[in-house]
Amino acid sequence: MAGLFERFGRPLRLAILGGGPGSWIGHMHRSAAELDGWWRVVGGVFSGDPARSRDGGALLGYDRERCYGTLDELVAGERARPDPAEAVAIMTPNDTHYPLAAAALDAGLDVVCDKPVTHDAAQARDLVTRTRRHGRLFAVAHGYSAYPMTRYARHLVDTGAIGELRYVQVEYVQSGLAPRIEDAPQNNRLRWVLDPRRSGLALVMSAIGCHAQHLASFAVNRRVTSVCADAISVVPNREVIDTVSALLRFEGGLAGTFTAIQAAAGSENDIRLRVYGANGMLDWSHREPSYLKIAMLNEGPRVAGRGDASLPPEIVALGRAPRGHPEGLREAFANIYAEVAQERMLRALGDPVPAFRYPTIEEGAHTMAFIEACMASQGRWVDVAA
Repeated sequence: MAGLFERFGRPLRLAILGGGPGSWIGHMHRSAAELDGWWRVVGGVFSGDPARSRDGGALLGYDRERCYGTLDELVAGERARPDPAEAVAIMTPNDTHYPLAAAALDAGLDVVCDKPVTHDAAQARDLVTRTRRHGRLFAVAHGYSAYPMTRYARHLVDTGAIGELRYVQVEYVQSGLAPRIEDAPQNNRLRWVLDPRRSGLALVMSAIGCHAQHLASFAVNRRVTSVCADAISVVPNREVIDTVSALLRFEGGLAGTFTAIQAAAGSENDIRLRVYGANGMLDWSHREPSYLKIAMLNEGPRVAGRGDASLPPEIVALGRAPRGHPEGLREAFANIYAEVAQERMLRALGDPVPAFRYPTIEEGAHTMAFIEACMASQGRWVDVAA
């Protein structure tokens, strides 16, 4: 994309919905959006409480006039400006994603939305329709598929480097819900997460399982067509689901396994993807995200690293620091924001638009259908809605 920013002439303007002071995901989105200069955050709605939103936005350093109490206020206020926001980034409680995204699309704004994209699959399908009807861009913040080395895994699959695909294993294991945080008064900020009416009954799926499914589908470039899942709570007397394991069938009959658990004491956000082909396998771990293990049949394994000269230039371009300098989730988020900005700028300039790899609303809708199929399965095979 050499010269694109210079030809467009300025960064795009982004408004934030949610993610006020003290929100780690808010900081992640704000810093990622501005990391490469494609976007400038101009304001937003930083809390469901109008007064807290205005005060919180001002505390973060934004013009108080652009720190609004509601999305309706934001749309009206920005329309009255000569330099209005052109997109919104949504990082609010799960049950608010759909109404905010729908209203933003109807107002002519592009959307970047944290996961899960909606509360259910029907809402997600509606957002697909609205996005297409209004001709907008809609990205979902599945950052793990935007690491250089998970993109390289997809490249190797697409080019047939490991042969015909045979099996996929994906797991996302963490310990955040291993203790009964429901009983801890200091966790008031997490109350909505533990309320199935707000986070969804399948909490583990909306929190981390959605990432695991998306990563697996992205890496093999196939949707999941059916599941045989077990969804349970391993912590006693918990209202929400904290553990899901499943057998998977992808398009073309490819088989796989899936594990997502938030109650695994001692785990620190362990994500692992393994893809097996007729001629070799790929192994990526979030513990070492800048590396991809490649093992071919009857050969010893080798490790490819971010920045290796042998990588395709489009993969190398996803990194920023020289080899050996750690990069992480913020940089992966930044790759999503950069690709959305590049597509918008190319459209505005009337240039051809390549096939970007950022997670789309169509992928978000498939993930919601996958979650619903897992919850309906109860140990039997269930088709994932198209």
